[in-house]
Order: sequence, then structure tokens, then C-alpha cells
Amino acid sequence: MFLENLNSKLESLQSLVGNTPLKLLRFKGLNLFAKLEFMNPVGSVKDRPALRILYRALQAGKINEKTLIVESSSGNFASALAIYCRELGLNFIPIIDPNISSCYEDFLRITCDEVIKVQERDETGGYLLTRLAAVRRICSNTPNNFWPNQYENIECMWAHYFGGGAELVRDLPKLDYVFLGVSSGGTISGISRRLKEDFPDCKVVAVDVEGSVIFGGPASKRYIPGIGASLRPSLLNEAKIDEVVYVTERASVDGCLELLHQHGLFVGGSTGSVYAAIKSYFSNRLPMAKIPTVAFLCADRGTAYLDKVFNSKWVESTYPSKRECYQ
Repeated sequence: MFLENLNSKLESLQSLVGNTPLKLLRFKGLNLFAKLEFMNPVGSVKDRPALRILYRALQAGKINEKTLIVESSSGNFASALAIYCRELGLNFIPIIDPNISSCYEDFLRITCDEVIKVQERDETGGYLLTRLAAVRRICSNTPNNFWPNQYENIECMWAHYFGGGAELVRDLPKLDYVFLGVSSGGTISGISRRLKEDFPDCKVVAVDVEGSVIFGGPASKRYIPGIGASLRPSLLNEAKIDEVVYVTERASVDGCLELLHQHGLFVGGSTGSVYAAIKSYFSNRLPMAKIPTVAFLCADRGTAYLDKVFNSKWVESTYPSKRECYQ
């Protein structure tokens, strides 16, 4: 009976996720489309993999009513899991760190019975490896557990392949460039693979931030969650990437502010990073013979970033010197 009820609830939830709208932005020299992933039920692009992973785990018999689900997250993935696990009657413990937005942390503490917040930085200066160690420790001490593992679970890729990737192909007659932020690797892997099937000449540009080690850059402290990582996720091996653009976190802030004030989009730090990368990339390439069609994702809303990205005092104290993004 439990499994039958879960299947019924999952099918109902799946009908609510995805089919997010596209917004054409006014950007000189580009047909620039923003895919509004914050329109998903829990508010981010992570709704897609969270729900698919739970569904596939249920099908495979990896989850029952007594299963403890444990995951490391900087905010969005944990928030999606928290809501969907509560809807399904499953117990979920998120592992977070001090970089998480107070908004996300407060949300998780009212939706989960237990939240674990690590405090020790790892050897890269971040917290990801510490969070993952905490997940492994809990799982080793809990016989009936399930770790979604967004950095390695192939279902994350398929969620975006059949989701956002398929929707972009359906909604756009052509696509010349897509810019995608990279963190756990599932989004860019799934979308790039799907787009290359229908738009083989579409250039996939990965966006990362200074301080992230994903593409071999030197590790340093980072303060904006949702983009970059302290390790190279194995899912990234599935991605079809043509170029990589790095941005500074200060450029990410500027990108968020410009999206808000010029385009009416109130979005989070990873989206600001991607927008900053687009501006940098085309700064010396425009005008072009043909106006290119470019797409990017608005991964989440800016609400959780009010105390950082949209707080001028925090910005000036954290990034005293302004530097531009670079390729």
C-alpha cells in the first residue's frame, strides 16, 4: 500500500514540474532567451533531478517508508528534496554549511526534522568535501539509507536531458549558444547532450567561478552558493562542452543586479554568474553577421540571496576590489 500511494503521489508531482517559460530579453546584438527555472514548484532547476531521483529509487526498490534519505546541498537541491520527501512521507536529513543562505537554512529547519550543518572547511577552502564526509558517516551508521548523490547519480543528467534540454529543443527553432553554470554537473550534462542532438552546431559554454576547482583552476574561498565546487563531479564526464568561461563572484553580483534592474528578473547568484559570462563572451564579438540565438537558465529566485548578493554592505565588505570576469 505504501508503494502504491508513493507512485500515485509521484505521478501527481511530476505533472507540476517542468515546462518552464522562456523570456526574450532586450540585449543588443543577441536574441537572448532566459529559461525561467524558478517557476518550478519549489523554485529552482533542482526540482527536476530531485523528483526524478526519488521516482527512480522507488522503482528500483531502494526506498521504503523507513528509509532515511541524506544529501549534501548548498540550498536548492535540499529544498526540493525536503518538500518532495515531506509530500511522500519520507524522512530526509540535509547536510549544509555556513555559506548557505539564511533563507534556505530557515526553510530547511521548518521542513525537516533534522538538519546537520558542518563548520569545518575542507582542504580546498570550501565545505563540500566536509559535507560529503558527513553524508558518508551517517549512511555508514544507518542500515536503511538512501543517498541521492547529485554529483554522481546519472538520473540527474537524464532529468535535464528529458526536461530542460527537450523543452529548449521544442520551444526554439534554432539555438547557436547555450550558457550553463556548473556545480554538480547534472544540468550541463543533460542539456548539452540533448541540444547537440537537434542543434549539433550549438556551442555549449560552461560557466564557472574563480575559486572553483571543477575545470582545474586554483581553489580559494567562495561565498555564493549554487555554482562552482571543491571537486570535479563525475557527471561532468557526460557533458558536451565547447568552451569554459570563468567569472569573479563580484561579476556574479553585478549580473544579478543588472538582470533585476534592466530585465525585471529577480534571480540568484549562479544566474548572475552566467549572465556576466554572456556579457564578457560577446563583448568583443558583437556585432556579428547574423544575430545569434542564445539561451541560459534562471536557476532560482533571488529571495535566498537578499542577505548577500542584494546586500550592498555585504558585497562591499566581501569584495573590496571589483574585477571583471574573464575567459
